[in-house]
Parts: sequence; C-alpha cells; structure tokens
Amino acid sequence: MQEETKTTSPTQKRWQYWLEDYWDIVVGMLSIVLAIVLHNIGNGYLATFCAAIGIASLSLTVAEIAEILSERLQEPYGSLVLTFSAVVVEIILLYIILLEAVHTPEVIETVKGGIISAVIVDMNVLLGLAVFVGGLAFTQQEHNKETSSAYTTILLVTATALLVPSLLSETEHGQNTLREASMLIGGLLIVFYIVIVVFQTRTHTHFFQATIRSRIFRIKRKMDEDNDAVDALDSGYIFEKFNNIGIFLVIFLLIGVIALGAEVFAKDGIKMAKDYGISSGLAGLIIAIISVAPEIFTAIKAAKNDQIQRVVNIAMGASTVSILLTVPVLLVLAYISGINLLLDFNPLQIGALILTVILAWKTTDEGHTNYFEGVSHLMFFLIYAIIAAYY
Repeated sequence: MQEETKTTSPTQKRWQYWLEDYWDIVVGMLSIVLAIVLHNIGNGYLATFCAAIGIASLSLTVAEIAEILSERLQEPYGSLVLTFSAVVVEIILLYIILLEAVHTPEVIETVKGGIISAVIVDMNVLLGLAVFVGGLAFTQQEHNKETSSAYTTILLVTATALLVPSLLSETEHGQNTLREASMLIGGLLIVFYIVIVVFQTRTHTHFFQATIRSRIFRIKRKMDEDNDAVDALDSGYIFEKFNNIGIFLVIFLLIGVIALGAEVFAKDGIKMAKDYGISSGLAGLIIAIISVAPEIFTAIKAAKNDQIQRVVNIAMGASTVSILLTVPVLLVLAYISGINLLLDFNPLQIGALILTVILAWKTTDEGHTNYFEGVSHLMFFLIYAIIAAYY
C-alpha cells in the first residue's frame, strides 16, 4: 500500500502563523468590547470575566511588542523596557480600582494587597515557574550572581521602608502622621529608584548582564545538541517592521484599550468580590496575576531558551519597579483624586514580602538555578495564597 503524506498548503500555513501571531490581539479586543456590552446591560459577572481575559491578552500583546524593542537594546535596557511596560499596566489597573474607593472605601485594602501581591507573584510565580521549566529542560542554568545580590539588597531596603508606616499604625499616632510618613516614604522610594536606574544603566551595567561563564555554559550546551540546522526565516510579525517610535505609539494605544477594560473590571469586579466574600488579600492576588501574566509567559519562554539571566532580570526588576515606582505614583494619584491612601500594610503582607526577598536571595545567590528552587518558590506562593484567602 502506498502511504499518503499529508501536506499543509501555503494558505493553511499563513492562517496558522497569523493565529499564532495575532490571537492575543483578537481575543483581547473582542473580550473588552464584549465586557463593555455586558456591563451596560447589567451582566456584571460575565463582564468581569471578559474584562480580565481582555486585560491579560492585551497585556501579553504589550509584552510581546515591548520585547521587540528590548531585543534591539542590550541588557539591562531590554529587561528594563519589558518591566516598565508591564508596570504601567499594573498602575493603570490599580488606580482605576482605587477610584472606586470614593464609593467603597474598603477597596483601598484591595489596592494595597495588589501592590504587595505583584511582588509576591513576580518573585514566586514568575521566577518559580521559569526556574522550574528551565531546570527540567537543562538541569542547571547559570546567571550573574551579582544581579540577584543587587536586586535582593534593593528589595530588602524597600521592604524595610514600607515597614515604617505599618509600625506607626500600631502606635497612638493618628491619620495625619501616617499620611505624612507615607508621603515621606513615597518620596524616598522615587529617589531610590532614580539612583538604581543610574546604577543599572550607567555605572554598573555589568551587574545585570550574563557573565562569560554563563554564556560559555549555554553555548557549550547548544554545541552538544545534535539538531539539524534550521534556516532562519524572516518573521512576518507586522510590529517588527515598526521603528522604535511606532512601537511606543502602539504600546500606548493598547494600554489605552486596557484602561477601558480595567474600568469595567474595577466596577463589576468589586461588586462580585463583595457578593462572593472574596478577601482583599485574595482579590489583590487575582489583580496581580492578571497584570503579571504577560511577564510570566515571557520569562518561561526565556527559560526554555536557556536565558535564565533574562528571567532573573525580569522577575527581580519587575518586583523592584512594582514598589519603587508604583507606590509613589499611586500615592500622588490618590492625593489628586482626594483618596486617603496610606502605606500601612498589614503584618501578613510585610512578612510575606520580607520572606520572599530572603527566599529569592537564597535560591539565586550562587549564580545557578535548578528545578527544585523553582518548586520552592511555587510552594511559598501557594502557602501565601491560602493564608491570604482566609486572613
């Protein structure tokens, strides 16, 4: 019998590539349009679900387009672009939710939970999954240990700064003192962030780049692989044909659409959380997972390509920006909007933040990672999620 070989026609291949490249834009746009329609007809639960899908999908698009720009730049600039684009989405999402505090004051606790949860998710889910996947594929992966040393030091100092208003809230000081302390801490954080950007991009860029050892380690492994050479194909992804200014304009346009979805998510999501009795801690985790989802996919892809240095830069860099930039910006926006946002985080949030930093320090300080260290981060996240759900 003569075997029939199935071949894929050029048209089918084009459709396959088109779906692979643009499914997130299509799903994101349709989901947000559907969310707005459902919100207007009063179906809040489905509107929240569609808005969450739309935000996550378009955030993934933003991350992929930002990755094009990051590939044109060298580390640490590439990871800086990726983390900054993701944090902008996080700030918009949290601010739109914060605006609901005018009618529902308890939403402020959800926003504070979202701020801390973003770091918890970045350092445990993103780093944990990427290290786990990379560890299964390559047994051990090498990165610049100076990167983790610098970032964990930054995060430990930052966590200590956030502890100040929390400690003052346990004393007899009133709201005015807490507000002043929060503003002072916010100012210190933004100054600290400026110093870090100079440190990262000007004076000590080598701290955030792959070491010669890790590059040789990766090249040697690739040389040992007995794979057939594959001809490089010209990518048909339309955004790769844009110049840098064009990419920035597309990113801002997509962020504007995300803001529309965030407005629906905030209004209907808060009502749904109250109806189902979802705690502010768990709600903050859900918000963080939605905003961090694109970075998680990017980090996993990098780990599978044995680019663990990029994973560390994204995870720890995003965590740093999430606090040092998100907190001061939200404080200013809250003040302008007449909302009393204070940095008096609860003991669970501060404790989990400090323990996360310590865990990340211990799992990355030697300059190499394996799948067990990824499992450790994932276990820590699950433990925190259980406590946050009942706290």
